[in-house]
Amino acid sequence: MKKYIALCAIFLYGGCQVDVFGWGFYGHYMINRMAIFSLPPEMFGFYKLHHQYLIENSVNPDKRRYAVVGEAPRHFIDLDVYGDSALYKMPRYWQQAIDKYGEDTLMAHGVVPWHIQLMKHQLTEAFNAKDTKKILRLSADMGHYIADAHVPLHTTHNYNGQLTGQRGIHGLWESRLPELYAKNYNFFVGKASYINNTQESAWKAVASAHLALDSVFTFESDVSNRFPDDKKFSFEQRGATIMKVYSEEFSQAYHQMLAGQVERQMRASVKMIADMWYTCWVDAGQPNLDGLKNASFTKKELELIEKENTLPAELEEHH
Repeated sequence: MKKYIALCAIFLYGGCQVDVFGWGFYGHYMINRMAIFSLPPEMFGFYKLHHQYLIENSVNPDKRRYAVVGEAPRHFIDLDVYGDSALYKMPRYWQQAIDKYGEDTLMAHGVVPWHIQLMKHQLTEAFNAKDTKKILRLSADMGHYIADAHVPLHTTHNYNGQLTGQRGIHGLWESRLPELYAKNYNFFVGKASYINNTQESAWKAVASAHLALDSVFTFESDVSNRFPDDKKFSFEQRGATIMKVYSEEFSQAYHQMLAGQVERQMRASVKMIADMWYTCWVDAGQPNLDGLKNASFTKKELELIEKENTLPAELEEHH
């Protein structure tokens, strides 16, 4: 776990390398892991047995972004490009959105709430088919996209503060702060609940994240005005490399101003992931998972998983 923590918040401020993925590796690992503990006994045994797969593969969607066409838009939605009231006016359902904006426009500005709904149908079908490997793969991926939908900076075109002179804020909010403070967060969110309308639930997650944006930007600006650069940044050794990072003092001041915002969004991610896994299982008729505990991956499948896990995690200025 210490190795994962060390990986999650490395960035070069002002350089070409910036962590703008959802939650960083550590955050995704933690969110998927904690979602398992909200599942009912009928699901818990299966998910707990395969917890290592669900944790380690929670970051695969980020690794695919440079290798799979159409992957990147699944992680975000730039609501602000559609106008000030887009959060309330945008069609909630995919076909209605295509009719209004066209698929090319939607793909250009992100499709995360609609992709979560697509994954809901896919995971339900996997439970119906009692396909262990698909259940695991789709559960891990779904956890990633749901977590990304809860990141405020995944709902704006100004995703890394590049339009407001706050470049690097993405990695600060979703990676540096969890790295420093998540060990004190409470991730026990209660039992998984059935979601009556999963598409609306995905949009509620996006709405909650988007409405937090003002605080994300305003508080960072306020804290930055109090910290000269030599106090705002520090250098830390990561392996054999010395990296420039946000200082602990600056991070703490920002974290305090946010008043638990990062923790609330992570907790909401954990709860929704558990709820969605549970809803898919219920909608599939609550199949008995005891006989699915031993997943037998073929050599080719294992090689594909290994290849995906070793894709270069190059960090670029992108959502």
